[in-house]
Amino acid sequence: MKKSPFSTIKAMAAVAMIAISLFASSCKEDEPVVFPVPTVSAVGSFSGLPGTVVTLKASINAPAGLKTVTVLKNGAAFDSKSYAGETAIEYSKEYTIEAIGTPVNFTIVAIDKENQASELVLLPVAITAIPPKTIVEVKGTLEGNISWTADKIYKLVGYVRVGEDLTAAGTPTKTGVLTIAPGTVIIGDRATKGTLIIQRGSKIIAEGTVDKPIVFTSERKIGEREPGDWGGLVICGNGVINVPAGVNEAEGKYGAFYGGKNDADDSGSLKYVRVEYAGIPINPNEEVNSFTFGAVGSTTKMEYLQASYGLDDSFEWFGGTANAKYLIAYRGLDDDFDTDFGFRGNVQYAIGMRGPTQADQSGSNGFESDNAGASAAATSVPKTAPIFANVSLLGAKGVAATSISTLFQNGIQIRRNSSLSLYNSIITGYPTGVYLDNQAPGTIANAEKGDLVLKNIVLAGVDGWGTNGYGLGAATLPRGAAVSDKEQNTAATDIKISDMTPSDWFKAIAGNKLLANTLKTGLNANLWQAGRPTFVLAAGTEESLIGTALPTTLPAFFDKTDFIGAFKSTDWTLTWAEFSPQSVVYVK
Repeated sequence: MKKSPFSTIKAMAAVAMIAISLFASSCKEDEPVVFPVPTVSAVGSFSGLPGTVVTLKASINAPAGLKTVTVLKNGAAFDSKSYAGETAIEYSKEYTIEAIGTPVNFTIVAIDKENQASELVLLPVAITAIPPKTIVEVKGTLEGNISWTADKIYKLVGYVRVGEDLTAAGTPTKTGVLTIAPGTVIIGDRATKGTLIIQRGSKIIAEGTVDKPIVFTSERKIGEREPGDWGGLVICGNGVINVPAGVNEAEGKYGAFYGGKNDADDSGSLKYVRVEYAGIPINPNEEVNSFTFGAVGSTTKMEYLQASYGLDDSFEWFGGTANAKYLIAYRGLDDDFDTDFGFRGNVQYAIGMRGPTQADQSGSNGFESDNAGASAAATSVPKTAPIFANVSLLGAKGVAATSISTLFQNGIQIRRNSSLSLYNSIITGYPTGVYLDNQAPGTIANAEKGDLVLKNIVLAGVDGWGTNGYGLGAATLPRGAAVSDKEQNTAATDIKISDMTPSDWFKAIAGNKLLANTLKTGLNANLWQAGRPTFVLAAGTEESLIGTALPTTLPAFFDKTDFIGAFKSTDWTLTWAEFSPQSVVYVK
C-alpha cells in the first residue's frame, strides 16, 4: 500500500520531537537548576511616639525554600527565625519605640535552602519628637480663676490651697476656681508633703476625657514609686456634718476645714481623674486619703475616679451629700470606701480591688462606715446613711493558695450607729464578708428598723480557705465567716438582730446569696492578677450575677440595673483607667 506524503511528514516530526526531548533531559541531568535569590519587601510604615508599639512587617519570597530570616537593629542582632522551606511568608515582629534621639533602622535579610541571601532591606522607624514638658512648681494659696493646661506638668510643693479658709468658725477670706485641662499631669513633692486642698467656698473643675484623663501622681521615676509619695486631693465643702460644732478639721490638722449648713453646696466637678501613690503621713499614723471629701454638697459632680496605691483610704467621705458614679479603689492600703460624720450621698458602680500584702495596721476593709468617730457621740445627727449600689468588693484572696496579710478584716464593716445601705453588690476574698459591729450601740437597731439595708448581696467564699471559704480566724479576734455572728473582740460576744443571728437575718432578706466560690458567677480569674483585668461578666453561668433588678424604690439618681456588682457587659474603665501606674512615664 502506498503511503501518503502527509503520513511520512508526521512520522518524521514525531521522531524529531523524541530526539529533542531526549536532548533536553540530558541537559537537565548535567546542569543544576538556578533559583532566583529571595526577595524582601517592607509592608507599611513604622512610626510613632516613644512607648508606641509598632509591628515590623515584610513579605518574603524564596523560590528555593526559606531557611532563615535575620533582623538587625542599628547593626546589632534583634530577631532571628528558622523556616522549613516555605516559599512565601509574611514576617512580623513587635517593637516598642524607645525615647532616644537618633533614628532606629532595622535591616532584614532572608537566606534560602541554597544559602542564597536576599539584598538587605531597610525598615526605618521614625520617632516623633516630644519636647519635655515644663514643670511648674505651685505653692501657697491660689485665688481667682486659675487654669492648668496639659502642655505643662504641675508640681505641688507643700500644702497648695485653692482659696483661704484657715479657721474653723471663720468664713473664707479668699476664694478661687481651679480649672484643669484634660490630659494634665500633677505631681506631688515628696519632701514637702505636696497636697492639693480645695477650701470651703472654692471650686475645682477637673474634667478629663476618656482618652485624656487628669492624673495626680508621684514625682518619682518608674520602679521607685510607692504609696505615700505625696498627700492627696482634699475637697472641703459647706455641707452638714454631725460633729457638735458643725465644722471639723481634716485628720493631721493641716488647715483643711469642712462643714456648714448647705447640703446643696457646689465644690465643682471631677471627671476622668486618677490619684496615684497618695497618702503621705501628715503626722505619725495620720495619713491623707487619696480622695478626701469633707462635707461636699450634692451639686458637686463626680464620676470616673480612680484611686491607686494610696497609703490610707482610697475614698473617704466626711458628712455632706455628694453623689458619685464609676469609682475604682485599686490596691490601697487601708479601706476602699470609708464613710463618716453623717455622710448621706449616693454612689453607684464602684469596685474595690486589693493587693495580697497591702493592708493597714488598723485593719483593712472594703467598706468601713461610722456615724461618728470613736471620740464622738454615736447618736450624733444627721446620721451616716449613704446608699451604695452595684459595688464589687474583691478582697485579696482570689484562691486559697494566695498568701494574704493577716491585717485584712471585712468586706463591709458597719459600726458606731451607721445606717449605710448596700444593694446589688458582690463581696468575696475577705476573711469575713459582713460584720455589723454593735460594740458602740446603734448599728443593730438600725438594721432592725430597716434603716440599714443589705439587699441583693452575694457573698462568695474561696475554696479551701478555712472550713467554709473564709479564713484568718483567731481565738482573740473571731473572723472567718460569710456573716459574722460574733463581735470581733476578745470576748467574742454574740450578736443578735431581733433574736436572729446576723447570718439568719442576712439569709432571710430576699435576693441575698451565699456561694461557696466565684467559679460560676461570671467573674474572670484575672481580676486577682496584676495588670488590666477583664471586668465584663461571662453570661450563661449557673450562678450568674446577671438578672437581679435593682429595687425601683431607690432615689432617681440610680440607674435601674439588672445585675450584681459594678459591671455587666460594658467595661467603663477602658482607656482612662490605669492598672500598672508603676510603668507609666509621666515626667520625661
